[in-house]
Amino acid sequence: MSNQRLVGTVSRGIRCPIIRTGDDLAAIVTDSVLAAAGSEGFTLRDRDVIAVTESVVARSQGNYATVQNIAADVKAKLGGGTVGVIFPILSRNRFAICLRGIAMGCKKIVLMLSYPSDEVGNELVSLDKIDAAGVNPYSDVLTLEKYRELFGVNKHEFTGVDYVEYYAELIKESGAEVEIIFANRPKEILNYTDTVLTCDIHTRKRTKRILKEAGAKIVLGLDDIMNAPVDGSGFNENYGLLGSNKSTEDTVKLFPHNAEPLVTDIQNKIYAVTGKKVEVMVYGDGAFKDPQGKIWELADPVVSPAHTAGLVGTPNELKLKYLADNDFKDLSGEELKAAISQSIKTKDANLVGNMASQGTTPRQLTDLIGSLCDLTSGSGDKGTPVVLVQGYFDNYTNE
Repeated sequence: MSNQRLVGTVSRGIRCPIIRTGDDLAAIVTDSVLAAAGSEGFTLRDRDVIAVTESVVARSQGNYATVQNIAADVKAKLGGGTVGVIFPILSRNRFAICLRGIAMGCKKIVLMLSYPSDEVGNELVSLDKIDAAGVNPYSDVLTLEKYRELFGVNKHEFTGVDYVEYYAELIKESGAEVEIIFANRPKEILNYTDTVLTCDIHTRKRTKRILKEAGAKIVLGLDDIMNAPVDGSGFNENYGLLGSNKSTEDTVKLFPHNAEPLVTDIQNKIYAVTGKKVEVMVYGDGAFKDPQGKIWELADPVVSPAHTAGLVGTPNELKLKYLADNDFKDLSGEELKAAISQSIKTKDANLVGNMASQGTTPRQLTDLIGSLCDLTSGSGDKGTPVVLVQGYFDNYTNE
């Protein structure tokens, strides 16, 4: 037992200097991880994972846009008239500042909100109230007046904000007229305008398809706004405004773009110093749901916009408790350990459909590790924008 490793996966938040635009992030991350290893007395191993939060990547890139940049892009692409803005999430940090820019680029906005909650679980009104009112959210379209009549004012459980009023006032303050409706079928917006900006994140491709098939004149998503520089601004060629966050009252920090060279650079720098080949990823929101507030954390378009090749794929694992309770139920002690270890060493390359793998998690490695990193780094004042995950690829047989 003396040579057996008794600790599995370890996740460490790594403290770093405050990152500014133009900083050599690869060097800072490498130096910070190595300094932490020296300070805490651990060593790096092959297949350790170094994860860097998207926020500091975008900051080092200077990937920002102003509301004026957003307004110019919206006006150029959507015409500056009446625009249907549909399915936004309810967020001061994620969407409100984008909405300011969008409104500045339009004469009128018809804001169509999904209900009873937005795409990531923020409630406009509770399901209990929907049931009591006899409303069918899949088919019924509500005006603002009908919504208020049925449900009154509903403030967000965590923020205390009435997002219906908040978004309406924000649009008006930005110089546009506003009309608000509540519906879940995309093509309902075409009763008001044939020019649509769909703001959903994970369902955007379906929404665009439905609108185009229904005869919309112009259909764009948030991923089509700020997908190229505007007056020297930042941009994201793949995701546009998706994944952006409020930076200042007039500026958004966009999702990092072209981060593949960064993860490769960090991997190479670590190898040059330690001789160990680590994996590296950039991560944003984790992919998990809060059971209390019913909010799904993933407001970014993906968990990881860039990662090294060794993080492609899904886990291929056996359920130890299944083996212990079924295949080897008559064994115990060292004999049980040996039997399970042999099963792991000889497992198939693809365990899909194998009962011994039931209950394992067939999600992308980047989604699983990114979620672990998001929980480790937090979203507040921990000051650990880099996370080192060790032992993730170990199993019961590793010494």
